Amino acid sequence: MFSTTFLDLPPLAGAAGTVRLPGSKSISNRVLLLAALASGTTTIHDLLDSDDTRVMLDALRALGCGIDPDGNTLRITGLGGQLKPSETLLPLFLGNAGTAMRPLTAALSLLGGEFELSGVPRMHERPIGDLVDALTQLGCRIDYLGNPGYPPLRIHPVPHGDLALDAPIRVRGDVSSQFLTALLLALPLAAAGDIVIEVVGELISKPYIEITLNLLARFGIQVRRDGWERFTIPAGSSYSSPGDIHVEADASSASYFIALGAIATGVSGKDGIRIEGVGADSIQGDIRFIDAARQMGAQVDSGPNWLEVRRGAWPLKAIDLDANHIPDAAMTLAVMALYADGPSTLRNIASWRVKETDRIDAMANELKKLGAAVEAGPDFIRVHPLAQAGWRPASIHTYDDHRVAMCFSLAAFNPAGVPVRILDPHCVAKTFPDYFETLFSVAEAAEVPVICIDGPTASGKGTLAAEVARLLGYHYLDSGSLYRVTGLAMRRAGLSADAQHETQIAALAAALPLQFTEGKVLLAGEDVSDDIRTEAAGMDASRVSTLPAVREALLALQQRFRQLPGLVADGRDMGTVIFPDATLKVFLTASAAQRAERRHKQLISKGISTTLDSLRSDLEARDARDSSRSVAPLKPAQDARHLDNSQLSIEQSIDQVLDWWQQVQPFKPA
Repeated sequence: MFSTTFLDLPPLAGAAGTVRLPGSKSISNRVLLLAALASGTTTIHDLLDSDDTRVMLDALRALGCGIDPDGNTLRITGLGGQLKPSETLLPLFLGNAGTAMRPLTAALSLLGGEFELSGVPRMHERPIGDLVDALTQLGCRIDYLGNPGYPPLRIHPVPHGDLALDAPIRVRGDVSSQFLTALLLALPLAAAGDIVIEVVGELISKPYIEITLNLLARFGIQVRRDGWERFTIPAGSSYSSPGDIHVEADASSASYFIALGAIATGVSGKDGIRIEGVGADSIQGDIRFIDAARQMGAQVDSGPNWLEVRRGAWPLKAIDLDANHIPDAAMTLAVMALYADGPSTLRNIASWRVKETDRIDAMANELKKLGAAVEAGPDFIRVHPLAQAGWRPASIHTYDDHRVAMCFSLAAFNPAGVPVRILDPHCVAKTFPDYFETLFSVAEAAEVPVICIDGPTASGKGTLAAEVARLLGYHYLDSGSLYRVTGLAMRRAGLSADAQHETQIAALAAALPLQFTEGKVLLAGEDVSDDIRTEAAGMDASRVSTLPAVREALLALQQRFRQLPGLVADGRDMGTVIFPDATLKVFLTASAAQRAERRHKQLISKGISTTLDSLRSDLEARDARDSSRSVAPLKPAQDARHLDNSQLSIEQSIDQVLDWWQQVQPFKPA
């Protein structure tokens, strides 16, 4: 998961392959609450691990549920519809999870107890008044702690005998289907007699109510439905665990990869995107996104728990669609519309305005940044396609909304070859923490950006490069470690760095099972970070790097580190030999005296005795040797930017490199 300030997506040329989706957020949080309310233990398989499910699980633990994770499953021992008596106020923080805030508000109003429910500032802007009105009309006691009609809330206990459950409970259906879902999930707790819910106005997002009814039935509650206007919870209803339950992959998340298959050409002889974890027979309403994608020209095949999508009509066909039945997935259509043959209109989407952000305004604002003409109204958005010359590189503001971030990643496949910057990419953690990694696993860039940081020994290039990579969310290559690990493997194999053993050492180098992770260098899973940082290991690295066959073997290995979204590589010849086409090249220098002092502090801190004079002499000798060697001598690339950090802190050096990187990007400063 990317936790960087921004994530730059280079122009993406195509995509093909297989993706496995995370579990559905809508199903996951419903199942968690139902399992908590039910009697017995429920084993949940394939549960979504995301911000929304974590806040729900935290709340259920606080309520006293038994929660036992076991690998890819989670066992929940339910409350049996009753809380343990307590006179203590229980505060629950629910982030920006509407699928936790709305159902818990209803359930806790009927479970008894004193609660305070709060969330992030945006949650306190999302309306909940219609649900609270429906609950208070039957006798529940709920106070607003801030603005009337919005969280945070204070919930007081009310005996079930004091509730007015004989008359139908009326709830508006035209604001959010989550209000009706919350009542349906909670009211079986008080069903001494039949309880009737009447929907006022047109019910939006009906497929989400179908999910709720389907899951209620799995937990023993058979709700009777009269159209979409009247729902009856039978007298005597009580929750019972189904034992095991599997969470489908998220159909809303599938929309991005369905769209990807419709937009992208194939790569490396492969064509199309296979999506595993959800099929066309899903219980989730957003699976009907398939129909809209087909209308736009996508070729979609389906089987049990899988979809395969390929580009069909191109450009895509413009659509005019009532998207009320796929409110979350329809956002993806707004970006697909950029690739269509005419303007596309999405109608009946008023619910977008009360989601994680005002999604109609958000989508309109960000689409315009890309160069598109957009019209928006109270419940519609119309998007005009972009000609190749009309695309502009844009920094996409995501409004802390996961779906905005994921939708706009698709704009990186534009025909103009312009990059797209996603601000606050971490927001995808709400439903799909590994979204960008999953996208990169099937996408191919026209050119993966590389930053090279070369320089002499002890100049600090490794520390600088690793931190720049972390801040950009890029992969990191410590080429010096490659030669050091090769030297270590050579020593362990009983070889020496000479022509006699050159072929054998090269074979070892070509097959190095090497991994850089969390500041460690792993060789076949073994942490060899300390083993390769000795002075002897440094000498071995210099020697093996002069062997042509070893350099050739390591060349391909180093170039394989060039992966999406980008790479920061440090060494002595990254910008001159390994990545001569790098977007930014930095040659880092410092005086021999300054480098010796830095190295002296490092060694002394490790308990290694040495002197400044000997270290300086060694560094000067190594500089001379590295600069004069016949193969790839240490020297700055012609187009490298020089950075003397003798008098700079590491923070100042980082800021300088990031400033240079910003200068070569087409985006305004983030």
